[in-house]
Amino acid sequence: MAQHTPDLPPELRPLAEMPWFKRLAARFFGHGLTRLRAQHRASWLHGQADGFRSGHTAGVEYGFKEGKLEGLEEGRQVLLIRDSRSTEHRPPSVDNHLFDDWRLPLTADLKKRMKADVARLLPAHAQPSTAQWKMIFSETPSTSVVAGAGAGKSTTLVLRILLLTHYLGFELNSMTVVTFTRESRKDFINKLIQLFGLWGQNLEQKTARDLVRTFHSRILPMVRSLPGFERLQAFENLSLRPQGVDEEVDSNPFDLRINDAQRQQLNACYHRLFNDNPRFRELIQPLSRHGLQLKELERDHPDVQKRMAVTELAAKRDEELCDVIEDLWYRAGAWPIKGIESNRQTFEINGSRFHCHGYIPSLDAWVVLGFDSRENPQVCRPNAKLTVRAEWAVKRTLFQAFCRKPLIWLDSYEASKRMLATLAGDATAGPGFDYKVKGELASAPLLDCFVAAAGFIENLGLDVPDAVGRMSFAKDDPDRLFFEALSLFWRAFEDHLLDQKPPIMSYNRMFALFSEHSPENLKLLSDELLRPLSHLMIDEFQDVSPQIVSWIRASLAEIRSRGPAMHIGRGAQRSSLLCVGDDWQSIYGWRGSSPSYFMEFNKEFPSPSTTRVMLSDNYRSHQHIIDAAEHIVRAAPAIPGKKAKASGESRPLQPVNVLERDDQALGQRLAEHYRQGHSILMLYRKSSDKLLIEQHIQPVVNVDSSLPYASRRLKQLTYHSAKGLQADAVFLLGDCQHLTSSPYKNQVYRMAGLGRSGDSEPYDSAQKDEILRLAYVGITRAVSHCYWYVEPQEAQAVNMPRASERIPAGKPFFADHRPAKQKA
Repeated sequence: MAQHTPDLPPELRPLAEMPWFKRLAARFFGHGLTRLRAQHRASWLHGQADGFRSGHTAGVEYGFKEGKLEGLEEGRQVLLIRDSRSTEHRPPSVDNHLFDDWRLPLTADLKKRMKADVARLLPAHAQPSTAQWKMIFSETPSTSVVAGAGAGKSTTLVLRILLLTHYLGFELNSMTVVTFTRESRKDFINKLIQLFGLWGQNLEQKTARDLVRTFHSRILPMVRSLPGFERLQAFENLSLRPQGVDEEVDSNPFDLRINDAQRQQLNACYHRLFNDNPRFRELIQPLSRHGLQLKELERDHPDVQKRMAVTELAAKRDEELCDVIEDLWYRAGAWPIKGIESNRQTFEINGSRFHCHGYIPSLDAWVVLGFDSRENPQVCRPNAKLTVRAEWAVKRTLFQAFCRKPLIWLDSYEASKRMLATLAGDATAGPGFDYKVKGELASAPLLDCFVAAAGFIENLGLDVPDAVGRMSFAKDDPDRLFFEALSLFWRAFEDHLLDQKPPIMSYNRMFALFSEHSPENLKLLSDELLRPLSHLMIDEFQDVSPQIVSWIRASLAEIRSRGPAMHIGRGAQRSSLLCVGDDWQSIYGWRGSSPSYFMEFNKEFPSPSTTRVMLSDNYRSHQHIIDAAEHIVRAAPAIPGKKAKASGESRPLQPVNVLERDDQALGQRLAEHYRQGHSILMLYRKSSDKLLIEQHIQPVVNVDSSLPYASRRLKQLTYHSAKGLQADAVFLLGDCQHLTSSPYKNQVYRMAGLGRSGDSEPYDSAQKDEILRLAYVGITRAVSHCYWYVEPQEAQAVNMPRASERIPAGKPFFADHRPAKQKA
């Protein structure tokens, strides 16, 4: 059947669709009309239908195609317009990079030529490794070099300087190499002059000193360039050098000792503030009483438990002990003291009676005289088994634990002079009493405490009065009064220093003047002062402080902002930063340094491109020394992927020997190594340990000290002072333990944005990591032999972390000789 066409009217439908009788009639009449040559309506209708149908189909096809093309084109234009327009307003992004996007112009031929020269001029053992060449040939504006202990970084850094000057034509006065201490600066200058000489360049001592600097020696000329500060002196350098040559002297940033010239300025400011400021004077009185009082000791402290057993015996001999000590003070001219009533009173300690030496009415406090450290420690009472010093120590411990009366214990004859000045109201001599800020290991004169606390706060890049204003303490906490007094004193002290002729300023304040907080001050500096910072190379970068980081970033940003005009006619163009360090050797957190700036180098020093170099070869120690040290420190957060391997001269593997503290046995073993011709480092944690060990190593000390300095083979240093040194045999005396918690340092650490987010004690957490790094530094000083003498567990602070807890069992790189209970 034909398909029905619903679009046509019935009269135009095809003939085939009609009923058969109608089709028959239509054909009959159509045939007749045709013969008559008349109109044939059916054919007309049929043709009309066919024409309509074909025209309709063609029209639809044509219209569809044309309409589709036109619609697509129109739609395409609309989409393109919409894609190119945004309803969101977006300003240009900020380029916060410290450097232009450039690369060091190193060619393959130049690298080949330098490598050939190094192979020809340096001995085989000094040839750089692949990683060291990567550091030397770093092309990017910024470079961070992770250089573990004994990595040979100094020679590599000198070769980098040779590349810039000898092969690329950079001027020496466009660069600065920064070291942290006088000793490391001196060593690097000598190495620099030596290697330049091999390349036929006569580098004068003065030129080398201008190139190799400490941060301090770079900031001082900047401040002196300001009007009115041409003769400015640094507070830290007072009396350390003849007038006029202080530019050549670098203070040790980790030396907190205050000399006489500095103390004179501190005391003068104190005297003036004490007389002029009623609130400051009001704060000093309770601090004085608190500072002078004998500090309490917990009754469960090991020393207390040990000495409680001899309480009764100590009480029986106490009056005779008082007589002996008083005689010593009389002979020294330190007793009696004006303002102290010299009459003995008795105290009851655990049912036994003890004596004091005097009473201070103005402070309502009793006085006990101590054993001055300058006296012969072997002095004894007649027929006594213990020395006077030992008997005095027992009494002091018992008083600390059980005496609850206000008691002042004068430890030294010097303390008596300060006490005399205090009682006489003589502020010119300073406060005259010691104070102990919570978290510090020992008490110190009040103004020394001010300097230390202010230095820590400023090293974190904070302003002292502002930081103090954001601290909080319990109402009865004496540290609340201490820090309020510090805030008043520090502002007055900075003004006092500037009023001197010539003016004086602390280094911290100098750095703050040119930090990111005061970028406008950098605009005042000439190109000549800034140009040496254009290509900056910093050694021991893990010890950098927030204050220094802010100054570096501000200086580099200013150099970039000055643009090409700063470098016209010079070989050295643009700027770069190369930092060498080892986060595992960051051990100065107690001064405000932090390894986080090195660990997060790319974030802290934004650059278009940065090169990371890992120097994993250790040219100093054998693999057991390396593995032992790394096992201790690996629990601390660190740059990932660090694992050192012993390189260079092959040595027999010797484990690190861990022994229970025995000073006599240590002395004997040390003497044996000395007889074998070994160099020796004797490292201790506390100065008191040095005194205790001296009698056991005195024969070696006597022999060694009689030799010329260059021939001496024994050095006695603290763990901290030994960084950068090495010896055939290293003796470590004492564990590395976190002993205290510092409420104020935790607060300012948070203010400075240091530590892990949400950590309520970020400074304490950082110190727990630092004790592991300190042990790592100590162990890695050893070339062949390392002995670690650790106190018995019961002699250490309770519930405080210590590095020796990380000593594993069953590892070939440790030999733990301690009794089983000690290892637990």
